[in-house]
Parts: sequence; C-alpha cells; structure tokens
Amino acid sequence: SAKEKPQEAEVVAVGPGGLVDGKEVTMQVKVGEKVIISKYSGTEVKLDGEEYTIVRQDDILAVVE
Repeated sequence: SAKEKPQEAEVVAVGPGGLVDGKEVTMQVKVGEKVIISKYSGTEVKLDGEEYTIVRQDDILAVVE
C-alpha cells in the first residue's frame, strides 16, 4: 500500500491543555510554529471563509525550525 506524505501546517491557536488519564498535560507547541502532521489527522473546519485543521497534540509528528 502507498504511504501518504505528511504535510506542513502553521499553529494558529493552542488550547489550554488539561487532564489525560488523570495526568496533567501541558501544550508543547506555540502559536506561529510550523509543524508536520499526518495528511489525514485532525478535523477540517471552515471559519469565516478560511479552512483550518484541528489536531490533537498527539497527532503532531514534528516541529519544524
């Protein structure tokens, strides 16, 4: 089977973090950073004519410098 190539995205907003399995999780990415995400990760939404993909922090493969 053919593998899908990951894609680059820019972080435009970050949530506050929270509890996962009783452990506090802090956000590791910041607004403005470029990240690599899997092509089919997240949920696509359209807001004010702009398209965004909402992804969980776990779905971010890498931060690009």
